[in-house]
Amino acid sequence: MNYTWDMNQHTKDILSRVDTWPEEDQAELAEIAQEIEARRTGVYVLSDDEKAAIKAALQSGIASEEEVAAFWKRVGVT
Repeated sequence: MNYTWDMNQHTKDILSRVDTWPEEDQAELAEIAQEIEARRTGVYVLSDDEKAAIKAALQSGIASEEEVAAFWKRVGVT
């Protein structure tokens, strides 16, 4: 048994049915796939909601731009 082939086929089988899923389930799958891709590539692409949240946080006055930049540097996202 070729485990890698079976796993790939299993994934293909599931993906072939995704278009029958409700919209919210498809969106959830897309988010999960994006997280896996980010982990594998080291590149995370922010969603529009995440961009809006960051913009709102920057404009809120809760933390200065320097504090926000320092935070991102600490967590390795610079």
